[in-house]
Amino acid sequence: MFKLSYGLFILTTKDGNKDNGCVINTAVQLTEHPLRLSVAVNKANFTHGILAKTGEFNISVLTQSVPFPIFEQFGFHSGKDTDKFASCDYNDRTSNGIRYLPKHTNSVISGKVSATFDFGTHSLFVADVTEAKVLSNEPSVTYQYYFEHIKPKPKTLNTLQKGYVCKICGYIYANDVLPADFVCPTCKHGASDFERLN
Repeated sequence: MFKLSYGLFILTTKDGNKDNGCVINTAVQLTEHPLRLSVAVNKANFTHGILAKTGEFNISVLTQSVPFPIFEQFGFHSGKDTDKFASCDYNDRTSNGIRYLPKHTNSVISGKVSATFDFGTHSLFVADVTEAKVLSNEPSVTYQYYFEHIKPKPKTLNTLQKGYVCKICGYIYANDVLPADFVCPTCKHGASDFERLN
């Protein structure tokens, strides 16, 4: 599955005075007339709840210059207990009033949800594009580029160490049995994204 040309995006939402966002890897154009796209969002993300409630979002298309701390900021912490924008020195918003990332992005796309489909762990939101603008000509980052050039390489593991390692962020669960419902405390991915050490 990692051979598919996934992009990496920051999906941002707003509920009242609460700005939030998360990292997603699925944003796809569906139709040209009218211009529609779909985004898949994990239900465990706080951003999912806001999007389900408000029906509006922005997609910041990340570029190859994006530093790893952006993924930590928007992907490794929950908006339930963290202000995702607390350390940002910008407050750029589109006409829908939702923030976006003006740095390390080549475009921003605003959407208004017209349909939602439940796929168990994720919801697929189909949206009409309400605004779109190009911010730079820098190439978009892909999952492959992220893993090869941005994500820090895992620390050297003790060859005798037992347990499981998260393929997404490198977190090590040091136990002989990984519960089927285990969720990584760092990146929030489930047991299916872990592999056994040794």
